[in-house]
Amino acid sequence: MTAELTGHLELPRTDDLPRLPYRLALPARRLAKPYFHRKYRLSVHHEERFPRTGPVLMAPNHLSLLDGPLLGAIAPRMLHQLGKIEAFGGLQGRLLRLFGQIPVDRSTYDVRAVRQSIQVLRDGRVLNIYPEGTRGPGDFRHVRTGVAYLAVVTGAPILPVALLGTRLPDGDIEGFPPAGSRIDVVYGKPFTVDRVPFPRRHSDVRAVADQIGDVLRAHVRAAVEATGHPLPGVPDKKDPDE
Repeated sequence: MTAELTGHLELPRTDDLPRLPYRLALPARRLAKPYFHRKYRLSVHHEERFPRTGPVLMAPNHLSLLDGPLLGAIAPRMLHQLGKIEAFGGLQGRLLRLFGQIPVDRSTYDVRAVRQSIQVLRDGRVLNIYPEGTRGPGDFRHVRTGVAYLAVVTGAPILPVALLGTRLPDGDIEGFPPAGSRIDVVYGKPFTVDRVPFPRRHSDVRAVADQIGDVLRAHVRAAVEATGHPLPGVPDKKDPDE
C-alpha cells in the first residue's frame, strides 16, 4: 500500500472521493495572468517563498471579489479554492467545478467540502482558504477554525498571503478596483503546526486557530509596513458573505 493511499485512509477518510479536476484551469491561468498584469499595477513580493512541491495550505486575507480570480491566476501553482455554494450556480458553477474549485455550504457543517479539502492536501496539491471566512478589513482580526482543522489533520504547511489593494478605501466589496489600481501580493514564510490525532476537540482546534491568527496578523502588518500600502479599512456596507 502506497504512502499516499495510507494518508487517505486516515480519519477522516478520503479514499472514496473522486479526484477533483484541474487540467482545464491550466490554460485559463495562462490567459488570466498577463491580463491581470496589464489591467493593474501588480507587484508580487517574495514569490520564492511559495513551496514548489508538496501540499500547501494557502491563507490570504480577504478584501473583495477580485481575491480569488487574482490568486488563481498569478500563484506559482494551480490552486483549489473554497468558495460559497451560492456562487456555484449555472454556467459559472459548472466552470468552477471543472476548474477544481470546492463549493462550501456555510449554513451547515459541510462534511463533503471539508473532506475534499483534506483530499487536496493529501494529494500534495495547493488549497486556498480564507481564514477570516468573509470579506472585510483584511487584518485577520477574526480567524475561524477551518484553516486550523485542515492544518492539524494534514500537517500541510500554511502559507500566509497579504493582499493589498484588491479593494480601495470605501470601495465596493462586491466590485473590482478600477483599472490601473495598485495591487500588492505579499507571500509570507510557510510554517507548520503540530498534527493532532483523532478525535480532535474543538477547544484544541480553536487554540491552534488562535496561534495561526497571531502569525497571519503579524504578516499582514509587516506587509503593510514594507510596501507602504495600507489596508482599506472596514467596508461601508454589510458583507454579503456573513
